[in-house]
Amino acid sequence: MNNLIIKIAKLPEDFPAIAAIRKSVFQEEQKVDPALEFDGKDEISNHLIAYLDQQAVGTARIRYLDDNTAKIERLAVLSVARRQGIGKKMTELALEIIANQNIPEVVVHAQVYIKNLYKQLDFIETGETFTEADILHIKMRKKLNIYK
Repeated sequence: MNNLIIKIAKLPEDFPAIAAIRKSVFQEEQKVDPALEFDGKDEISNHLIAYLDQQAVGTARIRYLDDNTAKIERLAVLSVARRQGIGKKMTELALEIIANQNIPEVVVHAQVYIKNLYKQLDFIETGETFTEADILHIKMRKKLNIYK
């Protein structure tokens, strides 16, 4: 995986690749309704894009909920690039970006099957599982070591 590059996406230039990844993973694989997936919040968010061998294979969105909380969402890696740690590396970069903004807390609505990825990064489950877009999720939180 020496040819992995993860960067902050430039909008609107990088958005077609981001949208294609999300469409493949969420709409085609997981059957998520396009209206739920493309919720109008992309313009107010930061996006990460991952390239493996110069091909866009992963994305994640960082949305700032308020001065103290950010949410990592829309984490998606194409099936051909999974099981290589790309999702974890994107999440680590997102956490670094959020910490640099002096935001002390991060939340995710993790699909239950992937919650261990977040547990590896010290996220803690909060509350009960719930269904979002017909997929079982769990809310998870992480406190960041920043000084506000």
